[in-house]
Amino acid sequence: MAAGLLLGVPAQAAEHITLANGFDMICDHHVLADGRVRIYPSKAGEDYFEVGPESIREVERVPDPAPAATTSTEATTAEPGIPVKATDPRLTAADLHQLLSKAGSEHNVDADLLASVVKAESAGNARAVSRAGARGLMQLMPRTAQQLGVSDSFAPEQNVRGGTAYLDWLLSRYHDNIALALAAYNAGPEAVDRYRGIPPYHETRLYVARVIHEFNRRVSAREKAIRQ
Repeated sequence: MAAGLLLGVPAQAAEHITLANGFDMICDHHVLADGRVRIYPSKAGEDYFEVGPESIREVERVPDPAPAATTSTEATTAEPGIPVKATDPRLTAADLHQLLSKAGSEHNVDADLLASVVKAESAGNARAVSRAGARGLMQLMPRTAQQLGVSDSFAPEQNVRGGTAYLDWLLSRYHDNIALALAAYNAGPEAVDRYRGIPPYHETRLYVARVIHEFNRRVSAREKAIRQ
């Protein structure tokens, strides 16, 4: 168990918490209260969940990246859950659409759903990096990328293939319940299972609502185009 946990003092940077059951998550900070550990997903939010100290294996600080000017060939840094605005000039909208359509066809996942996830995660920036370390179009954490067989998260095709495979697995796990699958994509399946639904995390609920709103908009536009 890391020293930061024993002190119970909120960290200035994000925290990477690994639980005894192997599940890991990125949160803003934790505190000790009445012998329990309260884990806060966001700095401003009041939502938290509690676990026993024995449930936590390790807490690592995730330092803020050093400020630096970025170019089209450098990673752009974003806050967790907040899409970056820049785009990689090497990846056009047509290229991205082709990648998403191919991956969606291979995994039987609606390409518009994938596009909605990409918009929320990275705004289409193949070089996006979150403060927590998630990378690429679908913001894969390094460990998740490794498990999905993604060797380079900044390679658009690999990232989309891995993210789509993961979302496909989550949709199957939650019987095609899109809201639950999206919540698990954002907060992890353990959190969804623990709360038997969308976790009471402000960031996760906003994320699910944002993706579903964009997905519905895209589906409506698609259906309108077909009717015309």
